[in-house]
Amino acid sequence: MSNVTPLELNGFVQECANALKNNTLQRLVFSKYRGDDKELNRIAVRSVELKGQRLASCLYEYRTNHITKNVEQTDASSLFLQWLGRDFQSAHLITHEWEVQLSISKKGKVLINKYRNKNAPKTNDKQTSTDDTLSHNRAKNRFVEQDRPYLRELGITDAKGEIIPSMSRKWKQINKFIEVLSRAIDNTGLADKNEVHIADFGSGKAYLTFAVHDYFIDKLQVNTQVTGVELRQGLVDLCNQTAAKLALTGIKFEQGDVQHFKAQGINIMIALHACDIATDYALHMGIRTGAEIIMCSPCCHKQIRPQMQSPQLLAPLLQHGIHLGQEAEMVTDGLRALLLEAHGYDTQVFEFISLEHTSKNKMILAQKRKQPRDNSAILKQIADIKAFYGIKEQCLETLLG
Repeated sequence: MSNVTPLELNGFVQECANALKNNTLQRLVFSKYRGDDKELNRIAVRSVELKGQRLASCLYEYRTNHITKNVEQTDASSLFLQWLGRDFQSAHLITHEWEVQLSISKKGKVLINKYRNKNAPKTNDKQTSTDDTLSHNRAKNRFVEQDRPYLRELGITDAKGEIIPSMSRKWKQINKFIEVLSRAIDNTGLADKNEVHIADFGSGKAYLTFAVHDYFIDKLQVNTQVTGVELRQGLVDLCNQTAAKLALTGIKFEQGDVQHFKAQGINIMIALHACDIATDYALHMGIRTGAEIIMCSPCCHKQIRPQMQSPQLLAPLLQHGIHLGQEAEMVTDGLRALLLEAHGYDTQVFEFISLEHTSKNKMILAQKRKQPRDNSAILKQIADIKAFYGIKEQCLETLLG
């Protein structure tokens, strides 16, 4: 670490400006606030593009809430100099190539430590150390940062921000879920909305509920209202206490279930492990409220299996209960996907990371189509499949009327 004059602040600020201009900025945080506003903790800066213009988005992190202010990049340098000269004693810059830590002592001495970003690709190294491998793995998890407060509060990370080994699977699930959701957000344009409403049915311990809320607030910086709906009152109380402890706004938990919950104007409907026809009620609610994104992990096929009359040719295959169950599951979820298609959604059914309370690892992702189309052919396919298997009733179809 080297001693430098306060004039070197200009060099640090110039590096920050170049990172914004060249779009190489990964992280920029001003901390150790010493100004007059007792509620302000720090300011995090990132580069955003709004209406074709690249801006510096400044997230003011107060004790009880966060406020975002976007400034033109040409004005950012003078703002950074002002913060370092008057308000903050520390700044941390991370670019694709460099990491720079700046601190200012009580006597005004500026200390700078600059070194290569350990996550940057190394083209000349023939061997990669264990530490580098771990760094590479962390670099891939860009959708969720390990230092987020909710992860520590929920027991995913420890006090140092490291993943607790027993929670590594949950950490992987959270990252994958947000990755899937982020692509759907890009496809549907939800990040451009002034406000987004999200409902998570069967929220449980709310790992994913908090993750979704944090992604919209911290990464996308969109005003977001998230409601977690859970049948068990104890978990509802626990999650509301956690939100209060973290001083989060725009997230709440209510006791109830998807069949009886009254909802309107939902943009994203999430229902993981919605057992039996609860899946159908969840999908129906998403369609009825016009949700742009529906994410559902179906669990059971109790309604369809007793109705199914498979062709005699398949009898030797379906004499095994496990095969009959797999066939019923495929038909049940296939019909659900087709019904979503018939009601204005582009639908995917794919393998996901299984939840902690079930070995099922299937997800149905539906994204609302921007342009309407003729769905008569899909409706005929649904009717033909029902006739082939002798299915008289499917819950989602009945709810849709």
